[in-house]
Amino acid sequence: MENKVGFFKSIQFKLIIIYVLLIFIAMQIIGVYFTRQLESQLVTNYVEMLDERANLLAYNLAQEMINNKDDRSAITTNFNTILRDLFSIDNSEVQVIDQNRVVVSTSNLLNRHIVGQQSTEVRVKRALLGVPEEDVLRDPTTGHRMRILAVPIKIDDETIGALYIEASMEDIYGQMRQINSILLSGTFIALAISVILVILLARTITGPIIDMRRHALRMGRGDFSKQVKVYSGDEIGQLATSFNDLTLKLQDATLTRDREQKRLKSVLTHMTDGVIASDKNGGIILMNKRAEELLNIPNHSVLGELLSDVLNLPENLSLEDLASFPDSLLLDLSSEEEEYLLEAKFSVIQEEDGPINGLITVVHDVTEKEKIEQERREFVANVSHELRTPLTTMKSYLEALEDGVMNDKELGPKFLNVTQNETERMIRLVNDLLQLSKIDSQDSKFTYQLVNMGSFLNDVIDRFEIIAVEKNITFKRKIANSPVYVKIAPDKLMQVLDNVISNAMKYSPEGEAIKIQMLQKEKFLQISIIDKGMGIPPESQTKIFERFYRVDKARARSVGGTGLGLAIAKELIQAHNGEIWAEGEYGKGTTINITLPYLNDQEGEHEL
Repeated sequence: MENKVGFFKSIQFKLIIIYVLLIFIAMQIIGVYFTRQLESQLVTNYVEMLDERANLLAYNLAQEMINNKDDRSAITTNFNTILRDLFSIDNSEVQVIDQNRVVVSTSNLLNRHIVGQQSTEVRVKRALLGVPEEDVLRDPTTGHRMRILAVPIKIDDETIGALYIEASMEDIYGQMRQINSILLSGTFIALAISVILVILLARTITGPIIDMRRHALRMGRGDFSKQVKVYSGDEIGQLATSFNDLTLKLQDATLTRDREQKRLKSVLTHMTDGVIASDKNGGIILMNKRAEELLNIPNHSVLGELLSDVLNLPENLSLEDLASFPDSLLLDLSSEEEEYLLEAKFSVIQEEDGPINGLITVVHDVTEKEKIEQERREFVANVSHELRTPLTTMKSYLEALEDGVMNDKELGPKFLNVTQNETERMIRLVNDLLQLSKIDSQDSKFTYQLVNMGSFLNDVIDRFEIIAVEKNITFKRKIANSPVYVKIAPDKLMQVLDNVISNAMKYSPEGEAIKIQMLQKEKFLQISIIDKGMGIPPESQTKIFERFYRVDKARARSVGGTGLGLAIAKELIQAHNGEIWAEGEYGKGTTINITLPYLNDQEGEHEL
């Protein structure tokens, strides 16, 4: 949503305020200067006019006194006429005072009663002494400003009287007030006109800027379809042109960035390794889908969390330590139920010769890899141990034979028999290892045939019954007479059955019976070999099919086992898409179950 700028916060309002203030200040400066100059000029003119009138009046009065010095009444009459003719100034009064400070005449008809009275004005005293006086006072009644003059009347440098003038200056200041009022009205009219003109002018400036702002907001939302209109060729027009060029370049850059982001997202999504990106503070900013699956944590719940907390890294490992970590770090996320290991590889996000901006962590599941590696180490250790035992025995017996036991008729043949048995044991071990290697590398070729499993199983048991007579062991068979056909590799399955039945015979007490049964299930055929031996502990029942695993190692070696028979049996059964497992109660015997898929339509398959 577009954020509108209020009028009082807009550039247009600021321009209006600036222009109006400039005009207002300019007019105020001009008005103050003009009124002060005008007031000063009017006051100066008024003072000069009063001074001229006063000097002229003093001269005429002096001449009149000379001409009529003996006729006092004529002087008074002529004084009144001269005052009326030469000093007809509104709001002013002139008093003629003789050298005895007696008021001889006045121009104010309302003040005729003071004629013949003695003046008490200090300024008059000074004027009679030949010193003119002037001042500006306020009338205590009206508050008007009055100019006071006391001018001596001289004849041949002899003061014979004085003029006392009171002239109101309020007309001048009244005119100034009118002029100020006119200037103030003119200022407001000018400001109003200026505001209108500035608004129109501001729109020409702010219009393109507002248009560019609107386009910038659209660009922020990813819309680059429109361009700013260029109104002129001035700086704003050039700015609009540059803005349009920037829009095109930004559009290209955005499209390129979007394509790269889609590629990166596709790569991250389909990577078999988990990728976690963190910022310079170690906070997670990105995690792909595979990393979510490996860590079993949703993306939204870890964004912003510390990488060390999410990966359960040691507290003493800082971001700088991880950035410079030379090798992969193994993360143990195992639970009580299952083992779970992850391998983490760290690389820095850093500009050339710049500081570290973040960290890229690549994690992948190495549980199976570590398990295989552990099995490999155990396998090598077991093979080494299994080969070392007969070799050590052979070495000891051969050295004894070399030292002279060969010539002993009783011990010589026994020692040779031991070395022969150990040699055969190593041959069996090597053959079993070669067979496992072929199965693992899928080099072992199986030739499958459709075989009647009842007849096949009976043939295997018949072979073992001859050997079982020596140990006083019997076989109980529970095998259906009706034909059940299964597609198998006969030699491989025979090897499995030989191994399982041989183990049952080895660990069964004399006089006991071994039960062999074959049951038809819904989708598979189940063969069970049940003996009455010591049995297998529950914790070992799933492990006996691992390579070199023995429940009783000492007893197993005494009967000549390599520890690989059941492991080979498991591989061969799984190659037939079947399963093999052990069950039973410890101390009461063991049951080995083998399942194989078989054909439901037996007749049709048999005909084939």
